Amino acid sequence: MILDKMIALVTGGSRGIGRAICLKLASLGATVGINYVANPEAAQETLQQIEEIGGKGFIVRFDVADANDVQVNIKEIINTYGQVDILVNNAGITRDGLMARMKEDDWDSVLDTNLKGAFLCSKAVMRTMMKKKWGRIINVSSVVGFVGNGGQVNYGAAKAGLTGLTKSMARELAGRNITVNCVAPGYIVTDMTDGLAEDVQEALKAQIPLGTLGTPEDVAASVGFLASSDSNYITGQTLHVNGGMYMGH
Repeated sequence: MILDKMIALVTGGSRGIGRAICLKLASLGATVGINYVANPEAAQETLQQIEEIGGKGFIVRFDVADANDVQVNIKEIINTYGQVDILVNNAGITRDGLMARMKEDDWDSVLDTNLKGAFLCSKAVMRTMMKKKWGRIINVSSVVGFVGNGGQVNYGAAKAGLTGLTKSMARELAGRNITVNCVAPGYIVTDMTDGLAEDVQEALKAQIPLGTLGTPEDVAASVGFLASSDSNYITGQTLHVNGGMYMGH
């Protein structure tokens, strides 16, 4: 159990990739905080699945885009558990639309949740990590932040922004033995892709050298690696989990 006695917090942990990350970290021995904002049933289901595999977890509701909400709830986690060793900034929303018609609100809400949320949550856990001289912050970006996607200027900007945030934070925190990295998933099988028509799914697969969509577990495995001491000497990096769709350098 390589993450034994560690406390992890996964934002947007109630379903999809977030749920798979929660399960992975719990299977490695961490006590996992499942953050959600709108779907208590899904969060409960994630907790149930963690308990079914013999893991430990707890549910915490807050909106990552709300500074006060973040501060109050993360303070409470630290008061209860003593620290947060591993933070996974996974919470993300989409408000897709062509830029010419995009409302300012749709830009703001995506940037606030997907980018500012990572800033606020990282800031809230940083002090205890610095005291302990150990910590892992993992930001979940997207292939869209690297290749772009029509209809997603807000999402692409936010996800690209996460990589700049990651590198700068990595430089600031390296002296305290805290690593900060990114995982950038490609097209992953989730509720979102399940809704796509068969021909759209086939067109997506045609862009991917490995010829299949990824699974949430593929992404979670990379997060598990970056959360563990196996990745001690890796910081400021982006790990691309996309079947070869985009090959970073």
